[in-house]
Amino acid sequence: MSSPLAWRAIVALAIIAGSIYVTLTQPAKLGLDLRGGTQIVLETKDGQNVKANRESTDRALEVLRKRVDALGVSESSITRSGERRIIVELPDVQDPKQAADAIGRTAQLTAHPVRTNDGKPGKGEKMLPDEDGRPIMLRPAALSGAQIGSASASFDQQNGLGWYLTVDFRGNGGKAWEKITAEAACKVGDDRRIAFVLDGEVISSPAVQETVPCNVGIGGGSTQITGQFTAEEARDLAALIQGGALPVPVEIIEQRVVGPTLGDEAIEASWKAAVIGVILTGLFIVWMYRLVGFLAAVALVSYGVISYAALIAMGATLTLPGLAGFVLAIGMAVDANVLVFERAREEYAHAPRRGTRPALVVGFQKAWTAIADSNITTLLAAGLLFFLAAGPVRGFGVTLTIGVLASLISALLVTRVLAEWAVSRRPIAKRPALTGFGSTGRIRDWLDRRQPDLMSRRKIWLALSGGMVVLALAGIFTQGLNFGVEFTGGRQVVYDTSQRMDIDDARKAVADAGFPRAVVQTAGREGDDVSVRTEKLTNTEVDKLQKALADAGGGTVTKERDELIGPSLGSELRQKALIALGVALAAQLAYLAFRFRFTFGAGAVLAMFHDVIIVTGVFAWLGKPIDGVFLAALLTIIGYSVNDSVVVFDRIRELWRAEPDKPFGKLANRGALQTVPRTVNTGMGAIFILAALALLGGDSLTDFAIALLLGIVVGTYSSVFTATPITVVLQARSKTQAPKPKPVKRPAQRQPGDSGAVV
Repeated sequence: MSSPLAWRAIVALAIIAGSIYVTLTQPAKLGLDLRGGTQIVLETKDGQNVKANRESTDRALEVLRKRVDALGVSESSITRSGERRIIVELPDVQDPKQAADAIGRTAQLTAHPVRTNDGKPGKGEKMLPDEDGRPIMLRPAALSGAQIGSASASFDQQNGLGWYLTVDFRGNGGKAWEKITAEAACKVGDDRRIAFVLDGEVISSPAVQETVPCNVGIGGGSTQITGQFTAEEARDLAALIQGGALPVPVEIIEQRVVGPTLGDEAIEASWKAAVIGVILTGLFIVWMYRLVGFLAAVALVSYGVISYAALIAMGATLTLPGLAGFVLAIGMAVDANVLVFERAREEYAHAPRRGTRPALVVGFQKAWTAIADSNITTLLAAGLLFFLAAGPVRGFGVTLTIGVLASLISALLVTRVLAEWAVSRRPIAKRPALTGFGSTGRIRDWLDRRQPDLMSRRKIWLALSGGMVVLALAGIFTQGLNFGVEFTGGRQVVYDTSQRMDIDDARKAVADAGFPRAVVQTAGREGDDVSVRTEKLTNTEVDKLQKALADAGGGTVTKERDELIGPSLGSELRQKALIALGVALAAQLAYLAFRFRFTFGAGAVLAMFHDVIIVTGVFAWLGKPIDGVFLAALLTIIGYSVNDSVVVFDRIRELWRAEPDKPFGKLANRGALQTVPRTVNTGMGAIFILAALALLGGDSLTDFAIALLLGIVVGTYSSVFTATPITVVLQARSKTQAPKPKPVKRPAQRQPGDSGAVV
């Protein structure tokens, strides 16, 4: 084994060993859409005496953390996002009303002496209904939540009084409480009561017991609050009192609830798709490239381990779109291998006497520019999406970056070590058919024999592409885009019905419940779920709709998914996504213009727009949702489209540099034909995985896979029949000259007496 190959092997083993260690020792952090639970996004608002900024939001976060900890939710997460937003994740909590009430209230707790209600409140007094609904007159507050140290809920088994709260005071709170109760102990009737008011609502108004002496009060720095509490009410109130008051008001701008069953199904479907997709992709590569294809399939396994370990090590949360992207990125890892193997086939066919190992080495060298350019454009887009976008788009940028880097390690390091070692073995080197380099492939051989002049008919191809774009735009403008709540704001709830329900009956039930303008659709793979989407819907109204659907359908109705997005957040997500997309495309165009020519970059970007518009138009005609998952698919399509164009342009540039006097159209035609095998083989590798996702995945994964299947088919077409003809037309009107040939390295002159042997 040569020294460079040995070093590559050591580095590859170190990376794989480290990845295996991380995978086995650290658990993955699953998003709520995979494990089930509630996610609430809060935004702080300006208060009367305090501004909502980073500092006040951090103080609010600590208060919320105490409340969440007091609720006893295992593995909960609470983080700040930006300056004024707080993200709370509560695994296994399926009741959003309970979660929102428990953590989102401002928790302004006060204690008020109660006097006889004469219907005439004095200065600082107010009249409120008590816990039984009877109006009582409250004197000015004598105690605030800031004077309360801790609170806990307990059950009185001995006296059978039910649940009660034990409150411990801090600072001068104990003395204030002793003074209040001392005064109340001297009164009779309502005047002996003390009302605890939380956010303007009386939660308890117990009377001071007769055993407390007049002018003595309850000392000791603690007291008990009794009332008609359930276990949940007692714990929630204790959590609110324990956490104290929020320094600034908060507003819920986003809320998501995912049932654990849906999460389990998504994980199972994704892993099944991954296993089946990898097996089919591996078999296809082995069939196409024999031994080196088998070694590339082995390297794909290392890619999966490396990328998964990177996700865990970064502490990234694995969500449903991320999981689909993780599975799909396996297809991206195939691309670099296919580029290298196609180049190696060409080299071996050109000079078979040199052997298979030199052909493989030259294949890696010549494929490097196409691999580098295509992956750099993708990384540019991923980085800009991460820094400029928000929500699922930003998370997709992280997944895409990890996938690209892991695929480069897999193809250029692991595959190279295995393939170079294998083709260096003498028994294997003597059998080029076994290595996969013995022939250039049936598609390539057919194209070499026929040599169809595609670019001479470029006007036909451009007219065909224009017709497809017009048809897609017609669908967008006539049918409209079915934007999801992520971009429009509002609330969407998906109900699982035990009995199939007619959609017209479901619409009537929703309308009769008081929501005639709600969008009611079928959902689920079998169409047996009911989706309700409307602008405004409270947690109480969600339960009301569930009961109405159950009454109309005559079966059991359970809530499977619940998403609430505030209108300001939906507008922000949409705006940031468009800005990130625009900047990413501009950066790609600038890079392609720098690395190739502006004419090349313009051809690639216009072809990418062609692909995006067609896929979006198909979704418009089908009425499928345009949501965060679709946007992730669209971003992947952009990456595939630009990658395909870059590979074609890299070959055209190489031919143009070697033969600058030849007509550019002829060279472009030859370059497009020579890269067709790579484009087809790469697309087939991804299609196997996407087909598995489409057949086995849930609703979101199915739409994701359909969008990408369309994108790969259209992108494969556009790289040859749209991007290349546009570049030929633009280059004909350009005055730029052919690129300068690369300098040829001259072999060192042999000195007299030098045998030429390498020592």
